[in-house]
Amino acid sequence: MVDVSTDLSLLHAETMRLRAEIQHHNYQYYVLDQPSIVDTAYDRLYRSLVELEQAHPELITPDSPTQRVGAKISGKFPPVIHKVPLFSLDNAFNREELEDFHQRVLKLSGREEVEYVVELKIDGLAISLSYENGAFQLGATRGDGSEGEDVTANLRTIRSLPLRLLPVEGKEIPTWLNPCGEVYMSKKAFAQLNHEQLAKEQKLFANPRNAAAGSLRQQDPAITASRKLDLFIYMGHLPPEIQLPTHSSLLAYFRDLGFPTSPHFKLCSSIDQVWEACQEWAQIGPELPFAIDGVVIKVNDLALQKELGFTSKFPRWAIAYKFPAEQALSRIQHISLQVGRTGAVTPVAELEPVFLAGSLVSRATLHNQEEIHRKDIRKGDVVVIQKAGEIIPEVVRSLPEKRNGQEESFVYPEVCPSCAQSLTPDPNGPIIRCLNESCPDRLKGKLQHFVSRNAMDIEGLGEALVAQLVDQGLVKDFADLFALNAEQLLSLERMGPKSTENLLAQLQTRLQAVPLERFLFGLGIRHVGKEASQLLVEHLGALDAIQRASLDEIQSIHGIGPQIAESTLQYFQSPATTQLLQKFSDLGLVFVLPAAKPEGLPLSGKSFVLTGTLAAMSRPEAGEWIEKWGGSVKGTISSKIDYVIVGDKAGSKLDKARKLGLTVLDEAAFLELMRGIT
Repeated sequence: MVDVSTDLSLLHAETMRLRAEIQHHNYQYYVLDQPSIVDTAYDRLYRSLVELEQAHPELITPDSPTQRVGAKISGKFPPVIHKVPLFSLDNAFNREELEDFHQRVLKLSGREEVEYVVELKIDGLAISLSYENGAFQLGATRGDGSEGEDVTANLRTIRSLPLRLLPVEGKEIPTWLNPCGEVYMSKKAFAQLNHEQLAKEQKLFANPRNAAAGSLRQQDPAITASRKLDLFIYMGHLPPEIQLPTHSSLLAYFRDLGFPTSPHFKLCSSIDQVWEACQEWAQIGPELPFAIDGVVIKVNDLALQKELGFTSKFPRWAIAYKFPAEQALSRIQHISLQVGRTGAVTPVAELEPVFLAGSLVSRATLHNQEEIHRKDIRKGDVVVIQKAGEIIPEVVRSLPEKRNGQEESFVYPEVCPSCAQSLTPDPNGPIIRCLNESCPDRLKGKLQHFVSRNAMDIEGLGEALVAQLVDQGLVKDFADLFALNAEQLLSLERMGPKSTENLLAQLQTRLQAVPLERFLFGLGIRHVGKEASQLLVEHLGALDAIQRASLDEIQSIHGIGPQIAESTLQYFQSPATTQLLQKFSDLGLVFVLPAAKPEGLPLSGKSFVLTGTLAAMSRPEAGEWIEKWGGSVKGTISSKIDYVIVGDKAGSKLDKARKLGLTVLDEAAFLELMRGIT
């Protein structure tokens, strides 16, 4: 009689041997860049493991190298609360600011000398990983620093990420581990991806950072796997039984466990050496195989890091040195006008394409007519451009000395470039507006807002598709989206059977159940943002009640000011709005009102006001967290407010809160409140 348990035991042992050998070679190839066997030998090992697992599926485990690409993700990425918040860093832009940081460290520590680690600031997407008993369990994006998105399935596709930790000689595998790092795309992989996008006649990615972020949030891990993402670990949290003296030893420990860590870091015993390292990396940066946007300086002594702690916004033991904004010269070939959903007509410089800060730039904003006159910018000018906040290209100044006499001054036209209706100066600022509600370009902008994430949240309706729908007369208002059929969509460029089916299914799902506050926000009523939409629904209820509400009723809502009330009233009194809402009613649109908040939540009955700039998250993200735990977020200060959360540049709301004797929490106290609740 055959002993089945013995056979399975032998098969299990062979499976474990193959996995360990494959993991070793993955580490040699993807982390150390020192392959120890030829590709054909590796392929034989991998194939042997695949065949063994196919014959005995009961032996498959999540950490097997064969499981890097799993099933498609269903729906949205679920939220993940970080066990330890991921803080952002304060920035330094010159030597003086680095010196100030160093002097603060010396003063707070009482030391005369401090050793620093200078690391590259990889331009990618921050992530947090969780390991239990040596196996990879969970990976999440940074998100707002307190809560991110679960992208575990996609992180498994990154070859340099260990699914199981390597054993360290003389040391036990930690019971848990929380490494943090940066997912990035190399310049070579980025170029290859854009080459493939071009061949498919699809939109190109702007830079490696955007490509990495988009790739990590794919619903199909197979697509993520094809994008060749990589990873560097730069910090992490360890169980208390593992005590390491320095940040550099922490990096070495992670590397021993099989994690990729950047080899590009320096130990510096003085701020002079730190500055030299910053200047060196600023020069060498463009030659690296991946994009960087500065360097990070950290106190090397981990005990001193703990002693220095955090401000309300940043760690006191680290700072990011940002390289000077990269600038480039280009020539303005033409000045075009861009019409937004509110009718604002913005001048845009059409440039001779130039590579700037990691991407090809061919357009740059000129803001408004006053800005053009102030900078004396003309068509044909050679201009200096840079990326505002490293994101939006803008024209810094013109170079009059390079003019040849052929340049032309720019004059705003009297009619809209999209609909030919007369343009009107805005009485409240240097903006020219198109007031035609049927303007095609305005409609395109409104539709993009209507389907955006915070509104109707309909994926698949990108800028190009919206433009086609409007240009071909298939959509003249929001309701027309829900009357589209397969034949109409299939007639459009780049719309195949599958994408058409998916889009129609999404539209039908939204038609059957849409949160009223999202619909209200999506309508794009002037001055009515997300918070005002929520307040209107919370206090007035159904849509017909909002339609019938008087100016006094709307204005009596705490948090709704005269400007919002007047705009809301005018919108719902418009015959065009009545016609639009009737079309939605005929289509069978079903609204979902906010569910009553469960009683007994930690923040139930508590009201908050957020003011100033928060470092670890945006104010909307903080507001979502408050509401999730039962609290409510208000827009104005009054004696009924329980807590005022203040960030940088809090302004008059903080002054008023103090006069009323309200409880004021800085960001550090707010994060402590969050940790205590979650």
